[in-house]
Amino acid sequence: MKLSSYDVIVVGAGNAALCAAMSAQENGAKVLVLERAPKEQRGGNSAFTSGNFRFVHNGLEDVKKFVPDLTQQEIESSDFGQYTADQFFDDLGRTTEYRSDPDLAEILIRRSTDTVNWIRQKGLRFVPLYGVQAHKHEGKFKFWGGLVVTPVGGGMGLINHEYKAAEKQGIDIRYNTRVTSLICGADGVEGVRVTVKRVEEEIRAHAVVLACGGFEANREWRTRYLGPGWDLAKVRGTRYNTGDGIRMALDIGAMPYGNWSGAHACDWDLHAPDFGCLVNGPVNHGKHSYPLSIMINNNGLRFVDEAADIRNFTYAKYGRVILAQPGQCCWQIFDGKVLDKLRETYRIKQVTKVTGNTIEELVSKLEGVDKVQALKTIKEFNASIKKEVPYDPNVLDGRGTAGLTIPKSNWALAMDTPPFEAYGVTCGITFTFGGVKITTKAEVVDTEEEPIPGLYAAGEMVGGIFYFNYPGGSGLMNGAVFGRLAGESAARYAVKG
Repeated sequence: MKLSSYDVIVVGAGNAALCAAMSAQENGAKVLVLERAPKEQRGGNSAFTSGNFRFVHNGLEDVKKFVPDLTQQEIESSDFGQYTADQFFDDLGRTTEYRSDPDLAEILIRRSTDTVNWIRQKGLRFVPLYGVQAHKHEGKFKFWGGLVVTPVGGGMGLINHEYKAAEKQGIDIRYNTRVTSLICGADGVEGVRVTVKRVEEEIRAHAVVLACGGFEANREWRTRYLGPGWDLAKVRGTRYNTGDGIRMALDIGAMPYGNWSGAHACDWDLHAPDFGCLVNGPVNHGKHSYPLSIMINNNGLRFVDEAADIRNFTYAKYGRVILAQPGQCCWQIFDGKVLDKLRETYRIKQVTKVTGNTIEELVSKLEGVDKVQALKTIKEFNASIKKEVPYDPNVLDGRGTAGLTIPKSNWALAMDTPPFEAYGVTCGITFTFGGVKITTKAEVVDTEEEPIPGLYAAGEMVGGIFYFNYPGGSGLMNGAVFGRLAGESAARYAVKG
């Protein structure tokens, strides 16, 4: 076996891993990043994201720091609002049913703004989230849901800039290198074992940061931990997140932690591929404009409140609801009045879509659906709308329904204006919520809750932060905050003398 030596090895190469690597290098460590994927598929799930970060900000003046080239017209036509730490705590609390580890939540929220600024200083450019987190209404864009900016180029833009920054800092990166286990000695973790083209190799280091994702791409683990039917879900992102990092940590006694039966899962195109792919650029099959729709299953029935809350606070849990429907699918139906507000992912070529000039024509084209019941459902929905309440797509407007078993709480508009469009969707899993337990220094702890010397973790493989659901944009923020923290802690441990 070949022996090498580094201060810190980072396993994984997405946003959390690259933040860990850059932070460790800044703190004096010689760093190696190991990526299981080939170079053209690098970046983990981060490359497939929209790139949005949820962070604390105090309105326009803070936004101008992240988007210094805002035009005067953009400033005058935009209400960016503010997003306080208390609001972030409230959103994280209610979406996770107040189970989020309070110490980790404190770090995530309190360090969010500074961490985004740290990334921005590495050359990443941000732009406002017009059309995604703000609709123009009565001449002004009003931002909602706590998200205001995104990196230029989305997730791929974020990853490419982070790779450039890491390479500029002199960090070594190896691709096609699968880490299989941790090397342990009397002083703790001392490196990793890898396979490259089925050849085993040992790489020594004083500390290891695990940042290689959850187990969402592992059908067997999904069925074991999430439950029956989860083997049928589509994987939104990388095929390489199969739980390797979690497994190798558990193998040396790490404590399992968090919501092992929970996952981020959303509305995904019915005929999307089984896994995401980056070879020709990522294709986003997400169908996230459902709050403007009604969703009907194969029995012709609505089954969920499409507009129970802002999309940012429901989309990550509705995939599970869709997976439980007959055929693991449903149809999102839109009236002509809202078609101009659909996100760009509805306009891609690879889409399961039907149209109709009448609602009867549209329903006749819904494959697998009970047509008679579907028309009855739509008729009852139209008759139930509180038409006296004004419609406003930028706020929870209270324009809902009355008398239905399953209400629509906001943005209810009658299905009466052609053309009508419907999109077939299923469950797309993004990442799993269960993982290993860490300290407030990102140290992995064992089953006695003692830190395992030399072992750190960050990103999706850390448990205890998200339960049942999550606030949109907090995944990348979580990865960046704890990646930066893990890198700093690992470097201090590795070079302590």
